[in-house]
Amino acid sequence: MGKITAHIGTELYKTEVQSETNFIISDEPESNGGKDLGFAPKELLAASLAACTSITLRMYANRKGWNLTDVKVEVTFDTDSVENKFKIISNIQLFGDLDHDQKARLLNIADKCPIHKILTNPIEITTALN
Repeated sequence: MGKITAHIGTELYKTEVQSETNFIISDEPESNGGKDLGFAPKELLAASLAACTSITLRMYANRKGWNLTDVKVEVTFDTDSVENKFKIISNIQLFGDLDHDQKARLLNIADKCPIHKILTNPIEITTALN
């Protein structure tokens, strides 16, 4: 994977996020002082998981030749202050002519997407000033 660059100027809290070939805007909602011009950072995290899960399921179904016509993945967050735990809830809807065993296999495959693996394994983040 190439590098991702985020740049914020003086406009609250509009952030330009760029890869080598793509560009998006991240922002905070108006309730947090932003202008809601793009996904909030937490939403980008949820979008990564939802997109990766959808792509992984599409690839698997295509490889198997299954009649999967649509996948919808809804990702939400919840904070459990008692357990001091951040919870990510992913709800998947599968459409097409699929039997029970195919749906069960796709549910299992959903947890094998690369973003899911990143989020469920130990993560080390190194931050430095250049």
